[in-house]
Amino acid sequence: MNKVVSGADEAIRDIEDGMTLMVGGFGMCGLPEKSILALVKKGVKNLTCISNNAGVDDFGIGLLLHQHQVKKMISSYVGENAVFERQLLSGELEVELIPQGTLATRCMAAGYGMPAIFTPAGIGTEVAIGKEVRNFNGKDYLMEMAFDADFAIVKAWKGDRLGNLVYRSTARNFNPVMAMAGRITIAEVEELVEPGELDPDNIHTPGIYVHRIFQGEDYEKRIEQRTVRKREEI
Repeated sequence: MNKVVSGADEAIRDIEDGMTLMVGGFGMCGLPEKSILALVKKGVKNLTCISNNAGVDDFGIGLLLHQHQVKKMISSYVGENAVFERQLLSGELEVELIPQGTLATRCMAAGYGMPAIFTPAGIGTEVAIGKEVRNFNGKDYLMEMAFDADFAIVKAWKGDRLGNLVYRSTARNFNPVMAMAGRITIAEVEELVEPGELDPDNIHTPGIYVHRIFQGEDYEKRIEQRTVRKREEI
């Protein structure tokens, strides 16, 4: 099945107000830049975004926050975003902070069709408030529900017309587990190839999980914090 769409605007055409979105990436790495820009342009509101982090003020999910398009963030890290901080403190934005491993495993559980997982992460902290605790072999575990997302939006290095995806190095991050988990998964890629051009042994996300794919152009690929070693004097 050819899953190619013309671009980001067509890919996100039926994302509507109030929906829940999984957004791949980690920091500035592996972000679905073009899909986010299309959502900003479309102006959808009251979104719930599941993402490792909330971007920065002028890039990634930060662009959606700047336009007041997000009502709730579910993340494990939300630093380096003044807009996020301001909206949180003013009560405009609802935030659910969860451990990073729990975030990944709840995505994975959704992809596997599991309703919930049990994890020791968060026991005895604010994370556990209001959640069921069960004891297994003398140790307490939180019951965490699998995510239920209308769409997953991910970014890959290469993909083919059948939706098979290959990620590059650390840009893989949360993208594979989120690609498995959305009711509809949208993948944007830097390079779109024909079926058979990708090495089957190197495919990270099988096409069965992907519903729409398009090739983006002119990716910024920002570096969050560039640190280099001082040159030694000779």
